[in-house]
Amino acid sequence: MPKLNMKAFPVALFLFGLTLAIAPAEAGAQSFREVGAAEVAAPIEAAPPNIDEGRLFSELLAHNELRNATLIAYTEQRTYAVTDTSGKVRAQETGQMEYHAPDKKAFATTSESGSALVRRLALNPLIASEIDAASAKQHHDSAITPNNYTLELLGEQQVGPYLCIVARATPKRRDKYLFEGKIWIDSEDFAVVRIEGRPASKLSFWIERVNFVREYQKIDGFWLPQKDQTFVQVRMYGEKILTIDHQNFVLTGARNQQEESAQGSEN
Repeated sequence: MPKLNMKAFPVALFLFGLTLAIAPAEAGAQSFREVGAAEVAAPIEAAPPNIDEGRLFSELLAHNELRNATLIAYTEQRTYAVTDTSGKVRAQETGQMEYHAPDKKAFATTSESGSALVRRLALNPLIASEIDAASAKQHHDSAITPNNYTLELLGEQQVGPYLCIVARATPKRRDKYLFEGKIWIDSEDFAVVRIEGRPASKLSFWIERVNFVREYQKIDGFWLPQKDQTFVQVRMYGEKILTIDHQNFVLTGARNQQEESAQGSEN
């Protein structure tokens, strides 16, 4: 599973905010929300007694390393959309994203609609930022590790078909490449299932508030992104929503995870 990537947020959302300033919010728009996407409604139960912050980090990092070692390549259909709170689509771009381990991504646009200016100044830089981040052209330490975060266990909670450990993630420094919020980790695979939160530091004068939700899905044993929603409160112009849908994943290369795990144990 690729790391959660906060690297593209600051530049992309800054451009996002400035670009959307040309499109005022609709009258009577909803008030700014704390979270988006599907709400998690199941009650939070007590955490397992054998799980603490140290073990949670250890399992999370070990399983992430295993998944990164075994996932060789995939393709997916991506749809980027900018909407307002009435649901009106301001700009949309769809295409195919290709990933090749360890650090190559490429995006080919297949369709686009809406404002060409929003696509040029917001969506295209967002896509380019992700590609640059994958190849380490933009290097910032934003991984979910003990160096960057503390995790406060809140309990266990059902998220769709997955029983998850819920923790509050607190960044150890005010860094625009980190986030603060909650994280849901699958209790069997120790993979990230859901994250909701906000950047740990203010992004720009124009962007007053940012909240985001990222959801993952399990495909052929690998946890891959399913949907991202980012709610941006733009100064003087109200709320806009950036949605990224991840669909039609095809794994074009993968090593056997059990064999890789066994080899790691022998070393």
